[in-house]
Amino acid sequence: MLVSAKDMLVKAKEGHYAVGQFNINNLEWTKSVLLTAEELKSPVILGVSEGAGKYMTGFTTVAAMVKAMDESLGITVPVALHLDHGTYEGCYKCIKAGFTSIMFDGSHYDIEENVAKTQELVHVAHQLGLSIEAEVGSIGGEEDGVVGMGECADPDECKRIADLGVDMLAAGIGNIHGKYPEGWPGLRFDVLDAIQQKTGVMPLVLHGGTGIPADMIKKAITLGVSKINVNTECQLSFADATRKYVEAGKDLEGKGFDPRKLLAPGAEAIKATVKEKMELFGSVGKA
Repeated sequence: MLVSAKDMLVKAKEGHYAVGQFNINNLEWTKSVLLTAEELKSPVILGVSEGAGKYMTGFTTVAAMVKAMDESLGITVPVALHLDHGTYEGCYKCIKAGFTSIMFDGSHYDIEENVAKTQELVHVAHQLGLSIEAEVGSIGGEEDGVVGMGECADPDECKRIADLGVDMLAAGIGNIHGKYPEGWPGLRFDVLDAIQQKTGVMPLVLHGGTGIPADMIKKAITLGVSKINVNTECQLSFADATRKYVEAGKDLEGKGFDPRKLLAPGAEAIKATVKEKMELFGSVGKA
């Protein structure tokens, strides 16, 4: 049974660990993440960007697949199905499709419009029992064609959004989507600390979890980060394992071309990456 992300993140904040959001791109991704979460007895959040949702033929298809798979695999750990970097319109589509959690990314609006739209969506989401994430300060890198330079969020603006009653807050602290470039200066822990001081018990979200050094991840968790998003790292693991399978000529052996065989190494690689992250985040055994 899918749940909202609220309770799992409140527990994570209190327990000083983080829940991983692993973005899903197809059936293999979803299956790998769910099976790993069950094996490690870890709560998990399945993230779906608007681009991935479109690729999978729409949010209704995604929600139906995830709910059916969760039931068919006998998953017992808490699982939230979450819209990642949602537009205003996208949030309503996911609410209608049966998602249990949404993210409204109003960071590209001025703060007044971000506040107004977030406030409206908080009311709608909570009326329906969904959790909602909001964002202040653009996350660096590229996400579905939206490019940000990694601006740091204003702690006072973070407080304004947090006070609207959102369940989790994503704040830019120098983090970047995708691969981190050479010379990346690292996370701004002074900004994170200032945001934490202003927002109190609000679970904070770290986007762009791929490539951030383990010591920085652990320090961020001590400063109130309770949800960490991972996408690129799973994609890289999947691509690397698939490449090795093909380059070894295994797709030419017997029925090695069968997609169930062809995609299996990549699916196992995703599991290994998810396991590594759950252990780093401290969520193992917390379900």
